[in-house]
Amino acid sequence: MVKALSILFSIMMLGGALGHIVAPEFYAGLIPEPIPEALANGFAVLIEGTIGIGLLIPRHRARAGLAFAVLMIGFMPLHIWDALKAAPMVGSHTAAAIRLVVQVLLIAGGVAIFRARQQDTP
Repeated sequence: MVKALSILFSIMMLGGALGHIVAPEFYAGLIPEPIPEALANGFAVLIEGTIGIGLLIPRHRARAGLAFAVLMIGFMPLHIWDALKAAPMVGSHTAAAIRLVVQVLLIAGGVAIFRARQQDTP
């Protein structure tokens, strides 16, 4: 289960990193005004790419799982902000609410990856 979650989350992270390179304008609606878009996209590529690769390497999987959970926690205020806007980026308030629930599940998945490794060590 942990390996499958790691692969799924890795695909998400690497796909997200690639998306920030290929179509940075897609993420513009989630980047708050005071933050330069190029800086936010570059930072996202670095962080998401590193976590995505780390999830695929067994030696680094636990730390990458924890980093994934922390990143998802870090994204939570952006998703809440988007859900509270008059016109959420995802199209509807219902979709934005569903995205918040999914965000909590992603956080739990990252923690599960981290804890699985911690339980294996004496």
